[in-house]
Amino acid sequence: MFGLGLPEILLILVIALLIFGAARLPEIGRSLGKALSEFKKGTQEFSGEDKKDENKGG
Repeated sequence: MFGLGLPEILLILVIALLIFGAARLPEIGRSLGKALSEFKKGTQEFSGEDKKDENKGG
């Protein structure tokens, strides 16, 4: 995962906790999760359209 180990991830989480506070972290995580799932769904739909176009063309 991007060459990050457990100590680096924990340091990032601690810094995020200090910047955003404990109350906002779950909201931020939920928003990031939704955004990533929408992006994944969009890329899957886009690649599915490409395959349909290839089948129609030849």
